[in-house]
Amino acid sequence: MRQILTVAVLALSCMASATAQPIKIAVIQDATGSVVLESYAKQVYRGFDLGIAYATDGTGEVKGRAIQVIKKDTNVKPDRARALLAEAYQEGAILAVGTTSSGIAKAMLPVAEEYGRILLVSPAVADSITGEDWNRFIFKTSRNNSYDMQAQAIAMGLDKDTAIGVIGEDYAFVRDGVVALKKAAEKYGAKVLAEEYVPTNTTDLTPALERLAQKLSGHKGRKIIFPYFGFLPNYMGKIANWDPSRYGLDVSAIVVTLPILETYKDFPGMEGSAFYYYDLPNNPVNDWLVKEHQDRFNEPPDFFTVEGFTAAMAIVTALKQSVPETEALIKTMKGMSFESPKGVMRFRPEDHQATMPMYHVKLEVDPNVAWAVPKLVREIGAEEMEIPINN
Repeated sequence: MRQILTVAVLALSCMASATAQPIKIAVIQDATGSVVLESYAKQVYRGFDLGIAYATDGTGEVKGRAIQVIKKDTNVKPDRARALLAEAYQEGAILAVGTTSSGIAKAMLPVAEEYGRILLVSPAVADSITGEDWNRFIFKTSRNNSYDMQAQAIAMGLDKDTAIGVIGEDYAFVRDGVVALKKAAEKYGAKVLAEEYVPTNTTDLTPALERLAQKLSGHKGRKIIFPYFGFLPNYMGKIANWDPSRYGLDVSAIVVTLPILETYKDFPGMEGSAFYYYDLPNNPVNDWLVKEHQDRFNEPPDFFTVEGFTAAMAIVTALKQSVPETEALIKTMKGMSFESPKGVMRFRPEDHQATMPMYHVKLEVDPNVAWAVPKLVREIGAEEMEIPINN
């Protein structure tokens, strides 16, 4: 009789698993409307799928319920992004992930609050997302401007004799970044003495670079040009062709995607910071990602692949520890630690920004590699960076 009951219970359990409603997660990205953002979105989608596979041991399920990923495209339009997020929640998505453009992501934040559902921001960077624009339904696995700039300040070796000139596009990602850079530089006595902002569709940087050089010309100490771009793909090549050395200017930039690193080959020996490069982290999660990505796609994972992967890891970790209900997930995710290709990360309870390490790197040029190779100088621990809480 006991054996019959056991079989019956197992059968009912299997039937319940088979009929259990899927857990819906929306991944909203800027997949069309910008050539640059389209490439980033492709990486995010790919990374998210790989992250779900890794975190669920290939089953795509948590506690017997399948994870259903709903992918949506903003076309880089704020109004459309807001509508898509509302649509995703109406379709039953327990939470959503999005997006790359900081401006688009910021437009989505109030929708999460309106519907009382979680929006996990990735890969957008602007500090204000977990600052003045934050609400309690916002979590963030991506780095922010302060991470970029505090790590960059360390990598640039700033001191009181250093002056910095910033050139970048005129939108939230860059503007928030410059505010963070000024704060990071103050710690070392350095100053941002010049700023030049260009439209996001600019192709000619020469006039802005000339103005930057003029503004820095009166400084007697070390002078650094710091380019900070989100859309222009070949900014380093344009700066190299302009030849900053004519004005006694050094260049230091943040390491980003592999295609952009191809344009960094004109700057061997340059030191800067990095959020990710596939050869920098040393942990089992990254080892799996690098091998799996190479096996599936015949190329290493890139910068935004890791953003998608990490978001998926955080979500599955939360679902394993909680139930797919907003308030329960918020309670679980506050202060929650989770694995990532960069190592263990943690959501701060105060503003839900994930803590993470960054990397100080030095570029090497290998004729057999298509891009400049970032070599690790050292890992910058999360505890070394004083990331402000501004919400």
